[in-house]
Amino acid sequence: MRAKLLGAAALLSLAASLAGCGIRPTAVPVDAGPAPSRVPCEVPGNAVTPQFEGVTVRVYLVCGAQLVSAERSVRIPEGRASADRLRFAEALLAELEVTPSGDEKAAGYTTDVRGPLTVTGSRRGDPVGALRLSRRPEDLPALALSQIVCTYAENTPTSSGTQQVVLGGPGEDPARGYACTAEMKSRPDTSPTLGEALHPTGGVSPTPPLP
Repeated sequence: MRAKLLGAAALLSLAASLAGCGIRPTAVPVDAGPAPSRVPCEVPGNAVTPQFEGVTVRVYLVCGAQLVSAERSVRIPEGRASADRLRFAEALLAELEVTPSGDEKAAGYTTDVRGPLTVTGSRRGDPVGALRLSRRPEDLPALALSQIVCTYAENTPTSSGTQQVVLGGPGEDPARGYACTAEMKSRPDTSPTLGEALHPTGGVSPTPPLP
């Protein structure tokens, strides 16, 4: 009995000291959740070593719920300017589909662009420089479309100084302009705003109302 009384007194004394420090004692453990994970989103400079001589480009990958650019080296065969532009677009899309390297993974990079996905040049009636994907842009996951838009807009802009690309799908829908904005880079998980339909001269044609 004496031992029990001494134990109870010790517990009361501890509770009083905790209360005096502004700390409330609790009888059950508190689960504060997992510690937030931090990824650097930066590949060491010495890790970006091209496997061959080619054109250095920036592709946009996903890291920390944002779009982050990564340097890649692509090889473009020589040929006509129009054919080169298409090969360049094909090479960029292929880079987006590639699983990030070990250093990129360690930095927290991932990609949401999944194959099979191909790109072709403009068709009759499209604005100059338009690109056609094998899937409708609006049917792609938001992250994947954001990656494609920003990668193409930075490397193959439709006009000097603009961060915009004209994309279409495999059907007869008109190609539309998509801009790579700061908001898209910071919130790539939200669906990019559907661009305006463009006619061959590069102007804007009326967008039909949604059904």
